[in-house]
Amino acid sequence: MRIEDSPKLDFSDVLIRPKRSTLKSRKDVDLVREYTFKHSKKVYRGIPIMASNMDGVGMLDVAVKLQAHDLFTCLVKTYTLEDIKKYSEVLNPENFAVSTGTNQKDYKNLVDILTKYPQISYICIDVANGYSEFFGDFVQKVRKQYPTHTIIAGNVVTADMTQELILRGADIVKVGIGPGSVCTTRIQTGVGYPQLSAILECADAAHGLGAHVIGDGGCTCPGDVAKAFGVGADFVMLGGMFAGHDEGGGTIITEKRDLGLVDPDTNEKIYELKKYMKFYGMSSETAMKKNYGAVAEYRSSEGKTVKLPYRGAIDHTVLDILGGLRSTCTYVGARRLKELSKSTTFVRVARQFNQVFGDGKKD
Repeated sequence: MRIEDSPKLDFSDVLIRPKRSTLKSRKDVDLVREYTFKHSKKVYRGIPIMASNMDGVGMLDVAVKLQAHDLFTCLVKTYTLEDIKKYSEVLNPENFAVSTGTNQKDYKNLVDILTKYPQISYICIDVANGYSEFFGDFVQKVRKQYPTHTIIAGNVVTADMTQELILRGADIVKVGIGPGSVCTTRIQTGVGYPQLSAILECADAAHGLGAHVIGDGGCTCPGDVAKAFGVGADFVMLGGMFAGHDEGGGTIITEKRDLGLVDPDTNEKIYELKKYMKFYGMSSETAMKKNYGAVAEYRSSEGKTVKLPYRGAIDHTVLDILGGLRSTCTYVGARRLKELSKSTTFVRVARQFNQVFGDGKKD
């Protein structure tokens, strides 16, 4: 048994200290990044924010909308060749990744898609626990099969395994175990790592090898996205922040709430109608029943199902996130997103914002 007692930090533990800036306006900030990947040698150019490969988020309609904003989508791993065919004329292959697990069925599905559409540049190999030898072997197998494709692999939270996956063939390592809003891994297993420190340590390890990382999970607001970039993430992946929108394809649930009031003219009760959409973790009972028929006897659910307020079209949310990120850059004098990590100084805090009128989230 060993205990590490050095502080490990989450997004809520810090704020970004403002600095003098020569920027006159948020519109002067350039959010586009350009990366050349270690193994594939392919060049990425865009705004490095990704939709997570979760039901209701990593959907084809979401990918179409996000590419219009120069953002990226990791598609859910349940999409088949037939699904991709329906969108082949409208999707830019440089703005999305095909996702796969490590079982034979998932791998065959990946091969089928890439055989038909070799122009798709990105492969996302996604498992909850990136620490198994089998996972590393699988990454190596995919790299050998697809030497010029850009491979995303994860999830891990430590420098040593980040380096291992890169050496096995990953171009981009997904960082995060348990920080997501509908993830219960930390509750079920006691395993995890505060997300800000995880990104910091994994990014340092990856950059030393000429590779990249994604901060995956834990962002609850645009400020958290900025902190993830500030601490060294090359990409930031969002799940809950992109959930609850029309493009996610979920069913809208309408509920009536009794306001305790009566219409004086009709003497009838007055109700407020609220619209919601379901959102759930991909290791939740809901997801496993939907995608695999049941929760296997040898495992437990590591996710939860929640009702999110219905948010309409995703465009407004995208613009809100990008606006917040541009504003962060103006506060620290970063003319380009590339400069944000060099311009960021974090201060430890006990409280992020005044909660007297709620949790700080917008209606």
